[in-house]
Amino acid sequence: MKAVNISTVGKIEVVNKSIPKLGRGEVLLKIKYVGFCGSDLNTFLGKNPMVKLPVIPGHEISAVIAQVGDEVPDNIKINSLCTVNPYTNCQHCSSCRNRKPNACRFNETLGVQRDGAMSEYIVAPWQKLIIDDEVTERNLALIEPLSVGFHAVARASVTDTDVVMVIGCGMIGMGAVIRAVQRGASVIAVDVDDKKLQLAKSLGALHGINSSSENLHYRLNEITNGMGPDVVIEAVGSPSTYRIAVDEVAYTGRVIYIGYAKSEVSFETKYFVSKELDIRGSRNALPEDFRAVIDYAKRNGIPDEFVTAIYKPEKAKEALEYWSNNSGNVFRIFIEF
Repeated sequence: MKAVNISTVGKIEVVNKSIPKLGRGEVLLKIKYVGFCGSDLNTFLGKNPMVKLPVIPGHEISAVIAQVGDEVPDNIKINSLCTVNPYTNCQHCSSCRNRKPNACRFNETLGVQRDGAMSEYIVAPWQKLIIDDEVTERNLALIEPLSVGFHAVARASVTDTDVVMVIGCGMIGMGAVIRAVQRGASVIAVDVDDKKLQLAKSLGALHGINSSSENLHYRLNEITNGMGPDVVIEAVGSPSTYRIAVDEVAYTGRVIYIGYAKSEVSFETKYFVSKELDIRGSRNALPEDFRAVIDYAKRNGIPDEFVTAIYKPEKAKEALEYWSNNSGNVFRIFIEF
């Protein structure tokens, strides 16, 4: 079978591998689409400290069940459409004991610490399947990245009385916008791209602020009557946006960090105390976040704009080079098998 492999920094190619064999409790999946995400791009560029090379990338999955192994429940049927929860959990660390397997200390994500899904077939434990024939093949590969944004909103305990600012309107940030709007919050979207801001407003954000051309602090004061947003969700991962989140959030507000800052961040730590802030990380997603995204997709659909381009496996390097050179214009790039 064909598989896309990142062997060293900057080198990605199609290789031939054997179709994996089923073990007990496993299902063979025929892959339809796999999304490239930011971690895959960073692996290709040599900026992903968590990856183990060589690796087959990909954890945003659309697939069809091709074969079912022993000890798999009878309700899991061949030819059903599904996506996959791509994280592992040890069941023994403090996160797992606290019923937060998404943050397992020993997590291995598909395409990062272990080979991913960018191949014609993969095997997966049946417990990791999320089956739904009502979601299109295309949209199934968008469920995981959107679920990460949904999870951040859950971490923030957003309600209909909150003003929520989402910094960064890429795929993860858009998930946070959608979920915060669903919960009835007043949402402020912040980005440096007007097209992304317009899309965020079409999804329910009340305000869009281009932080490269507008004074963010002034606009926030104007919108919130000088109070600041109750919740700030940071979905960029840069030192400047990390600081902005703390600087601009309201007194007694909540700051949720999804993005990884690539370098050390200096804070005015007096705000941690004087504002009595809740500062929380948000990692991956829980099964209920996946289900919530699927429910949203079935009721509302997912905008076509979320899929920027679709490439065949042989064009994977071209796809990542395009993304690297046009980072502000890309939501998701799919590889189609």
